[in-house]
Amino acid sequence: MNALSHRSLVPEILDGLAAGDPRALASRRDLRWINALMFQAPIMASLLRKFVPRPPRRILELGAGDGTFMLKLAQRMARHWPEVELTLLDRVSLAGAGILTEFNRLGWSTEVVTADVFDWAEGNGGEWFDAITVNLFLHHFDDAELVRLFSLLAWKAPLLLATEPLRARFPLAATRLLPAIGANDVTRHDAAQSVRAGFRANELSDLWLAAGGRPLEERRAGPFSHVFVGASARSR
Repeated sequence: MNALSHRSLVPEILDGLAAGDPRALASRRDLRWINALMFQAPIMASLLRKFVPRPPRRILELGAGDGTFMLKLAQRMARHWPEVELTLLDRVSLAGAGILTEFNRLGWSTEVVTADVFDWAEGNGGEWFDAITVNLFLHHFDDAELVRLFSLLAWKAPLLLATEPLRARFPLAATRLLPAIGANDVTRHDAAQSVRAGFRANELSDLWLAAGGRPLEERRAGPFSHVFVGASARSR
């Protein structure tokens, strides 16, 4: 059997490091390069244009990290999507004042929420967004956790849009080239593990269906990425 036939989850090193650890700081710099090489922001922008035809008022990003991915996205969308209220959620507070200032310059207001995603989703029943975006985040959870998460998010927004690692041989082989961009040991380990924990075919659609939602699109995007868009059965 192909070693990539099924998802394999192993804790990523970065998740266990303190926010200010030098290895963590270096790995987050590497991640900015990896996002660029994977074309994650352009891919997500194309999904938003396709599935969110009218300018949204409120967007939630899960696993927002330091906010740089969403800033790249906002720079692509702000001209046609003015005055968005953006919530950046992560279990670690990483988004600095400089990033938030850049959002403000684009006309987007920001709220940074530091919380576990499950705790937040269970404790904020009245929150409603026009869309939820996730980038390189869902692969951290096993299938049962994803069904639980999807069930909770159905009460938060009509749409979930995700850009995740593609679980395939080529992306896994490509992680061996990361030393060429100066990636440290944390990034090299975690990148390979992200591919092994990533997605293929209709895996996210099946989990979304199990949570009571309606899948809209799931496919490979480029050589490294897997995308998913799901509609909530509780859409307003």
